[in-house]
Amino acid sequence: MPVSPDRRDRLDRRRLNRALLTRQSLLERASLPAVELVERLVGMQAQAPLAPYVALWSRLVDVDTGAVGAAVDQGVLVRTHAMRGTVHLFSRRDALALRPVMAPMLAVRFGSTAFAKNLDGVAMDDVIRVARSLAREAPLSRVELGRRLGEHFPGAPEDSLAYAAIFHEPMVQTPPRGVWGKRGTPKWQTFQGFLAASVDGGSTVDEIALRYLAAFGPASVADIRYWSGLSGLREVVERLRPRLRVFTDEGGRELFDLPDAPRPAADVPAPVRFLPEYDNVLLSHADRTRVIPDKRSVPLFAGDGARAGTVLVDGEFRATWKATVGNEQATITVIAAPALSRREADEVRAEGVRLLAFLAPGRHADVVATAPS
Repeated sequence: MPVSPDRRDRLDRRRLNRALLTRQSLLERASLPAVELVERLVGMQAQAPLAPYVALWSRLVDVDTGAVGAAVDQGVLVRTHAMRGTVHLFSRRDALALRPVMAPMLAVRFGSTAFAKNLDGVAMDDVIRVARSLAREAPLSRVELGRRLGEHFPGAPEDSLAYAAIFHEPMVQTPPRGVWGKRGTPKWQTFQGFLAASVDGGSTVDEIALRYLAAFGPASVADIRYWSGLSGLREVVERLRPRLRVFTDEGGRELFDLPDAPRPAADVPAPVRFLPEYDNVLLSHADRTRVIPDKRSVPLFAGDGARAGTVLVDGEFRATWKATVGNEQATITVIAAPALSRREADEVRAEGVRLLAFLAPGRHADVVATAPS
């Protein structure tokens, strides 16, 4: 029988914060290839197509935007729907292995939308079969896919048909979308068409839960469920319990972790980090107080993900940033609440200048910190 957690196994909020930051390579930048880090983190949020580049910059000693863009172009890195029904950047291997586990959840999520209600009476298997044929040969935008599906299912709303296809059939959002320095209308192509491969069923829910804990733990069952969107996770964690170490948080909730995973001390310094919008670290727990103690909402900025985001100060979401880039001048405006101390402001300015050297090399860089209006 597993031993019940006691007070010696309790982790306060700062210990949880430092554990998360070190596993996310946000305490110390890692010297890894970008693809390896993307796999370590079980994918990176990529609704905004260029957000992963800033996320990688914040975590790696060196990021070659050309090499990452080439990996997207060649299908070594893949943008596709997965956790919570949102677009993530995965390695090719993870895209193929994770999709079968995520497929039932994606179908359920689609079923709860107005798009699904618009298709009452339409045979979904037929929609998927036709979409698979249409989107295999060449990438199609959602409008193009919907229009061509509408030819086979007259009377059905074209946008609903397109969303049904994208959620049910494994598809890649193809380049140039997601390639640094390029722009393009979002287009979709089947795994078979773009990657010349089918999903392989090479992962299980148990393995995904363990990988989540390695990247985001210690965590509760609710945290794993929130991050993944999957159901039935209580049974999964109970099955894994003999392999896990059990803690409690300050509220007495059970937290699970890999026995040998790093859990730094609460007083380990956490450097300032600039994150893109909707970074993984802010969105992967049901209880986000380890990084957002004041429970503020995570802002969703308009744009491609490489011009605005959030700032971690002492490991916590304390500010937002927005970059303005001209021909000669590049400026980041930081809005912080509560106000930063002089030392914190100096650290934010220094890190902001480094970010501008990445985003807009060759421009004169300036960082302006302000309080909310």
